[in-house]
Amino acid sequence: MNLAIIERGDAPLVIDIPHAGTFVPPPLAQRLQGSARALPDTDWHVDKLFHFALRMGATVVAATHSRYVVDLNRDPAGVALYPGADNTELCPTRTFAGAPIYAEGDAPGADEIRARRAEYFDPYHDALAEQVERVRRRHGHVVLLDGHSIRAEVPRFFAGRLPDLNLGTADGASCALALRDAAAGILARASCFTHVVDGRFKGGYVTRHYGRPERAMHALQLEMAQACYMDENAPAAFDAVRSGRLVATLITLAATLIEWRPVGA
Repeated sequence: MNLAIIERGDAPLVIDIPHAGTFVPPPLAQRLQGSARALPDTDWHVDKLFHFALRMGATVVAATHSRYVVDLNRDPAGVALYPGADNTELCPTRTFAGAPIYAEGDAPGADEIRARRAEYFDPYHDALAEQVERVRRRHGHVVLLDGHSIRAEVPRFFAGRLPDLNLGTADGASCALALRDAAAGILARASCFTHVVDGRFKGGYVTRHYGRPERAMHALQLEMAQACYMDENAPAAFDAVRSGRLVATLITLAATLIEWRPVGA
């Protein structure tokens, strides 16, 4: 199976969806334990939420494999995204609820992690980097939006309820401040949702690795609370009414990111 579904567009926007995939190679699937077999930490339906972007000319890169195979938004060198906090690994060993993914003694060791990186992580990022560079060459700049979702309450990572829309820009380092402000303004005007900028989620590996404003590469992460568009309980049913309000905001956000131009461009 291909590692990503890639829809090429001509607009200066690339949307990356690294955690909506659900495929697990059968030998690995047989090793998953208990609740992990249902892949509860999937970014359910995020690819569906952003389907509209194809009509706007955006390039969309969506992973097909589960984050339990390899997490495409973690530093492959093992550097923690949030030092001192509870961080998940390149090859996760616990669910977000803290349940073990593997039987005791069966978690991937260093050799298996290196093999998974070579087989899944590196080729995916080669493909994403190719699209980012293609769009940058075409327009002189590129905006990369890294799309994610998570349960509204995950005590392992944050206290209380997460804001609905969480914009991350590595504290302003991954994109031009004018772009961050424009994106934040769209979220602020969506009065039916709460939002925060560079709060608990400041952007993962994708945002920090590809966000190089000095090279005309601008990256932002949007982490959405799943309660905004779906039933968070199994079987994770998509909610047409709630999702409609969210998609309307995402359309406005995407249009803003497409229309934005760096100073002097």
